[in-house]
Amino acid sequence: MVKPRIVVLGAGLGGAIAAFEIKQAVGKNADVHVVSQGDTFHFVPSNPWVAVRWRKRDAIEVRLPPIFQKKGIAFTGVGASKVDPATNTLRLADGQALAYDYLVIATGPELAFDEIPGLGPHGGHTQSVCHVAHAETAADAFDKFCQNPGPIVVGAVQGASCFGPAYEFALILDTELRRRKIRDKVPMTFVTSEPYVGHLGLDGVGDTKGLLESELRQRHIKWVTNAKVASVDEGLMHVEEIAEDGSVHARHDLPFGFSMMLPAFRGVEAVRGVEGLVNPRGFILIDKHQRNPTYPNIMALGVCVAIAPTGKTPVPVGVPKTGFMIESMVTAIAHNFKEILDGQAPTHEASWNAICLADFGDGGVAFVAQPQIPPRNVNWSASGKWVHLAKVGFEKYFLGKVKRGESEPFYEKLALDILGVNKIKGA
Repeated sequence: MVKPRIVVLGAGLGGAIAAFEIKQAVGKNADVHVVSQGDTFHFVPSNPWVAVRWRKRDAIEVRLPPIFQKKGIAFTGVGASKVDPATNTLRLADGQALAYDYLVIATGPELAFDEIPGLGPHGGHTQSVCHVAHAETAADAFDKFCQNPGPIVVGAVQGASCFGPAYEFALILDTELRRRKIRDKVPMTFVTSEPYVGHLGLDGVGDTKGLLESELRQRHIKWVTNAKVASVDEGLMHVEEIAEDGSVHARHDLPFGFSMMLPAFRGVEAVRGVEGLVNPRGFILIDKHQRNPTYPNIMALGVCVAIAPTGKTPVPVGVPKTGFMIESMVTAIAHNFKEILDGQAPTHEASWNAICLADFGDGGVAFVAQPQIPPRNVNWSASGKWVHLAKVGFEKYFLGKVKRGESEPFYEKLALDILGVNKIKGA
């Protein structure tokens, strides 16, 4: 009897853990095969540290093939060029085809730098911390900047859905500049599409508005909200501040010697334009059991799934897909596969909660939102030096978890630790 093949497309924070947890759930009843672009996992939340050389790249990376092999999971590292759900086939980047019985899409996003002239590290004038390679490039640019310091602009553009790392990096830069004793030579501006500081794509969590505004004020960082970046020239960012009625309230030409701007996301090329699978931005359409309504043998998790925004804003603002939410999606999918292979209908649903540790080097802000979209049962935020220690402990734990090929959920324990004792044990 030929066992069904479950293909997991993507091996990032969601895909790698999904492969471990799905394999544990289905055991010998199905084969699990991971397809990824490259053979290395890297811990994305540590990228801002790499960009100021608080971490080296090899410290936050894990080579995956030996780990998958120990777990009985097949692996292909050439990447995919197209999903063909009509034939249950994944076209690989090397021209080969991989048939699947079930597909789990966990690709993460494509970074839409090209939607704004002059944005991004590839042919543009701004840096990024979305990928570890971008963070390394940013570190080189920052070192060069520090030899001749000037203004800095940091933030997130229109359509962005990941705001925490923007705040984190702005405040990490402030800390590093003070350590280098050149903070007094660097005017800083935070530019964001959010309607207010601390919105985070979630309409705020607890008092994130007050906490983050206070941090920015104390560190002499100005801000522009409801911001639409029109274009970026070398050393000059053109920003339109949008009013409630959609008109341009003000225009800002912001000079910079160094800039890091998070881009909008869209679905990857391998899925974009597949009718019935994705929305117009290329994000995967899913039901409450993580299945695509048109192709129920396809499931999806993480940043690549389609989630409606929390409400209308003057400038488009996306909803973040945080680690807590992603881990919950993984667990639901794994349990649903077990039911499906047992001949039952899937019953498990993800609990879309959010937890964030934004480290500033000498402090930080944490929040817990359960559920992620208001109204909430838990709506909590706090700040302090303990957040830095918590994130260091979290990085160590999660990288160890990947190296060991473990599938046990962690974010719920992290949330309980934070809400209960404001620390992670062992941090």
